This record gives sequence, structure tokens and C-alpha cells, in this order.
Amino acid sequence: MSTTRTHSPAPTRPGRRSASDDVAARPWAGAKREYDLLKEFVIALVVVGALVIGLAAAFSSPDEKSLTLAGWAQQAPNDFVATAAAELAGTSTSASYGPPYNATADAGQKLGPLNLQKAAGVRIPVDPANDFVITPLLTLPATATLSRALSDWKGATATEQGKWAGSYADALGKVPDGNPAKVAAGAYGPVPALTANLLSMAQSGALQPVIQGESGFYNTDYTRSTLFLADGSYLDDHATTQHLGGDQWGMMNETGSYPGQSWLWLYTFWYQVEPFKSSPNADALVWGLMALLSLGFLLVPFLPGVRSLPRWIPIHRYIWRDYYRKQATERR
Repeated sequence: MSTTRTHSPAPTRPGRRSASDDVAARPWAGAKREYDLLKEFVIALVVVGALVIGLAAAFSSPDEKSLTLAGWAQQAPNDFVATAAAELAGTSTSASYGPPYNATADAGQKLGPLNLQKAAGVRIPVDPANDFVITPLLTLPATATLSRALSDWKGATATEQGKWAGSYADALGKVPDGNPAKVAAGAYGPVPALTANLLSMAQSGALQPVIQGESGFYNTDYTRSTLFLADGSYLDDHATTQHLGGDQWGMMNETGSYPGQSWLWLYTFWYQVEPFKSSPNADALVWGLMALLSLGFLLVPFLPGVRSLPRWIPIHRYIWRDYYRKQATERR
């Protein structure tokens, strides 16, 4: 004799639905169709990619080609030769810049009695005459003219070297367009031969990697090549054309007429007004003023009078008038 035991469903707690009442647990009874996830991904990728490329072409910043020593030597050879002569004479901007490149006397940006550049010290030693001219020339295949010019330069005293290079630089400044071919004969020593060989080296593209000291395929240190480039007028002429000069609010511009870092307006503003505009210590003075203004901004909550301005000029109450009106109603 067998008995069958039956189980009645467990009672459901009041206020709680059973599993059969769960919508998510019910089987789908509606229509079904295939969905190609890969197709949707490709379509989205193509559409978004087209939008990105189109908007970038219409609104992105221009991709200007980098200025190089080769381009400088090819497009402005006379300026290149004049700059090389100034490097040998020790009269270029780099030669007299001071720290962090060299220990030139009385050089540096000063903030009152404090010379900020000297305080930093010489951290990136640069000797323009040797680093930009003589050392690169030593890497060229030896020729009779070049070897004799290098030997004469090395055998001369610093006074003789400066006299030769200075005389040649002055002579270049007196001829039309600074053309070395039109310079009258003079006591220039080996300087004309040195600068002519350096010009040929630069035009071939061999100078820049030597000046930068590149030891591998990738190089990120353009300090020396940029200093040499900035000593001439080629870089400054390009910057002026692209509205990037200091007197053109250059720090807050991009190349051409494209707007750039507009948040730098307060910093670059001071360079346009006196006494900063004509001061040789403009960088240090502007930096000091901006540091002072930034400190004042950080200390606003602690400055008596200034911190009370919101109570005296309650502009915030007008901006958030709905909130204050609601608060007043709730208090009633």
C-alpha cells in the first residue's frame, strides 16, 4: 500500500509577490529579430570617426611645420652666417644670457636686489662658440681649408678670437642683406671659413643632430638647437608673422589668428604696460606680481574687509534669488 504525499505551495508573506509575478522572470512572448552587434559597432565607429575628422579639419589648430637649423640655413643663409659669427664673438643672446646656461657677469632677471637667475645657478652649461660652431665642425670630414681654419682658431688667444669674429660680424652688418660675398677684405682670421663650412653643414641637415647631441633615434632635448635658432632673426620673424610676439599677446595665442590659452590674459597683460613693458627684468617683475596676486586670491577668506564684500555687495543673492525666496517662505 502506497501513499502519495502532496505539498501545498508555501504561503506568501503579506505584501510580497511570488516569483511567478516577477515580470523579469516571465518568458518573452513578443516578436524577436536578429541583432548584429558587430555591424552596429562598425557603423558607430565610422560615423563618430567621420565627425571627429570633419570637426578637427574645421576647428582644430593648424599643424605648423617645425623650424629647423636646416630650414634656417636654406631660407635665410645670411642671417645664419651672421649669427654664427656672433656666437664666435661671444656677443649673441645665448653667450650673454647667464644662468642656467653660463655664468655671464651681471646677467639675469632681478626682482629687487635678488637675482633669480644667479640663485638658480648654471644647470645646463652651454658654450655657444664651441657647442654651436667649433665642435660640430670637428665632426666633418677633414679638408685642407677647414683643418687650417680650425687650427688657426684653436691656436689663437681669446682676445684674438673675439677680435676676428667681432670684426667679421660688424662687416656683415654693413653690407646689403648681410651677404658674406659682399664683405670687404679684412682681418677676420679663420672666421669666414668657419662660418661658411657651418652653413654648408646646416644646409645638409647634419648640424642639428650634432648640436643636440643625439645618441639614439628618439630625442627630446632641443635646448641647444633652439638657443642657436633664437639667436638669429629667423625665429623671431616667424613668431611675429604668426602673432606670437610678446607685444602681440603671444603667450595667449596660437599660430596665425587662432585663439589659444585665453586664461593667460592676466599674465600676458602686464607685458603690454609700463613699467614692465620696457624693463629688462620684465619676466621677474611679472612673475613676482602674479605670485603676489595669487597669494592674495588664496588669502581672501582671511583678509578683513575683502572677505566681507559678499555681505556688502550681495550679488550672490540676486543670482540665487529663487533659493533665498524659497528659504524665506519656509521660515514663515
